[in-house]
Amino acid sequence: MTPFHKNLPTIDVIIVNYCTRTLVVACLDSLEMERKNVPNMRVIVVDNDSQDGSAELIEAVIQDREWHWVTLLRAGANRGFGAGNNLGISFALDQPSPADLLWFLNPDTEVRLTAGQSLARFMGSHPAAGIGGSALLESDGKPWPFAFRFPSILGEIERGARWGILSRLLRKSSTLKRMEGRCEQVDWVSGASFVVRRELMESGLRFDEGYFLYYEETDFCLHARRRGWECWYVPDAVVLHIAGQSTGVTGKQIKLRRLPSYWFHSRRRYFTKNHGRLYGIAADLAWIGAHIFSRLKHMVRGSDDPDPPNLLIDFLRHSSLVPRKFLAPRDVISV
Repeated sequence: MTPFHKNLPTIDVIIVNYCTRTLVVACLDSLEMERKNVPNMRVIVVDNDSQDGSAELIEAVIQDREWHWVTLLRAGANRGFGAGNNLGISFALDQPSPADLLWFLNPDTEVRLTAGQSLARFMGSHPAAGIGGSALLESDGKPWPFAFRFPSILGEIERGARWGILSRLLRKSSTLKRMEGRCEQVDWVSGASFVVRRELMESGLRFDEGYFLYYEETDFCLHARRRGWECWYVPDAVVLHIAGQSTGVTGKQIKLRRLPSYWFHSRRRYFTKNHGRLYGIAADLAWIGAHIFSRLKHMVRGSDDPDPPNLLIDFLRHSSLVPRKFLAPRDVISV
């Protein structure tokens, strides 16, 4: 691990856009202000073959505002969020003077002043940290004070059951980890906003393009950990995140729409790739049993169903219990 200079580490920002053109412009507006705190910060916008004129509008805004620090890349095809980020990584590393840090931002984010500076300062003073994640605000400005533990069988039981007593017993296994406003080492952080040290990329680490969307940052952080790097939650770096604008399946929309097949594919891929198919089957059975318990609990209480439509059926159709020959092409896991 190479030491940093006395000055702040430099940052290149990567934003992957898919049909969120006005949000990207708002994000760039916020980054323009942050460039005063992080000199020479550059931004790479990767358009994942949006069909709504996103690339044309973003390019026009870049030219009109003379944003020489923004580069637009057209992916040519939508191969997923990880693939778009990898395209941005390759471009950033090919520059004559690549930045010390790569900051991955969702298009539906707006950075608060000093967010980039706080991330750079933290990474500059913690050489063992390979990844640093932001504190997030919801669209209404309220804090979303969470980071994460790596998914596990016990974590799937806690997530599926959603039962207070069980959640307290399994609190150290819960995937969602409530943060207390202090800087802390964690397993993984939200992919909406996190920085990665350039050395990780130069060592060959990339996003797994087998994930179309979701779990790619979990997988990335896991493999960074396996290479000996730490992941930290940095609460001084605050970013507003308007969740689910490209997909409609995160944030408050998750209760209103059926989850797409790629969400189940990504979840199954994570367990099977990183822990083996038998572990993946055990994790699926753990969630299924806990979820059925949760459904019965809601039926007895007469409370509303809090889940997306057809959740259990869709989960079963895409689970590790299904033999490979019965999976659709996107659902086949090549590990």
